[in-house]
Amino acid sequence: MRSGFYTLARMTDRRRLILASQSPARLGLLRQAGFAPEVIVSGVDEDAVTAPTPAELALALAEAKASVVAARPEASGALVIGCDSVLDLDGEALGKPVDAEEATARWKAMRGRAGTLQTGHCVYDTASGRYASGTASTVVRFGEPSDAEVAAYVASGEPLHVAGAFTLDGRSAPFIDGIDGDHGNVIGLSLPLLRRLLGQLGVGITELWAPAR
Repeated sequence: MRSGFYTLARMTDRRRLILASQSPARLGLLRQAGFAPEVIVSGVDEDAVTAPTPAELALALAEAKASVVAARPEASGALVIGCDSVLDLDGEALGKPVDAEEATARWKAMRGRAGTLQTGHCVYDTASGRYASGTASTVVRFGEPSDAEVAAYVASGEPLHVAGAFTLDGRSAPFIDGIDGDHGNVIGLSLPLLRRLLGQLGVGITELWAPAR
C-alpha cells in the first residue's frame, strides 16, 4: 500500500513538460529519452524574427516560441521547451525551403560541402518566471548525390518540411557522409544541452522522466 502511494505521489509531483513545437522529430526524441511531453504549437511568425547570425537567429526563434507558449494559461506551472533549427552555410541561415525549386537548388549548393546545423533551445519555467537558453552546433558533411537522386529526394516532399532541406534520420540519410557533434541536435533537439539548461533552472532531468511501463 505504501509503495503504491509513493508511486502515485511521484507521478503527481512530476512537473508538466510542454514542447512548443509541432516537430514530430523533436517529440520523438523526447519520448525515446523517457519523457511524456504535451505539445502546444507557438504560432510564432518565424519570418518576423531577425538576428545578425544563424546561431543567434536560431536562439531568438527558440526563445520566442518558448515565451509565447509559456504565457498561455494552459501552460501554467509547466516547463516549456522551445527549439528552432537553421543551417549555417557560408554565414547564411537556411530554414525550410519555400518550394521544390528552392530545395533542389539548396541540395546542389550543399553537396560535397559542410554546413553547421544551429539549434536554439529555450526552457521556460512558468512556475518561477525564469528561463535558460543556448544554442547547440553540429557540423554536417554532405555527400554528393547525383542530380537524379536530388530530384527523387525533392519529389518525396520531405525536404520541404525540415530546416536545411535535409534530415539525418529520413530519406536524405544516405546523402550525408557524417557529422561532427551531437546527432540529436541535427534531428532537432540536443538532449545534453537540454539537461544543462534544466540544471540552470534547478531542475534535474531525471525528475521529468515518465513512469516506466
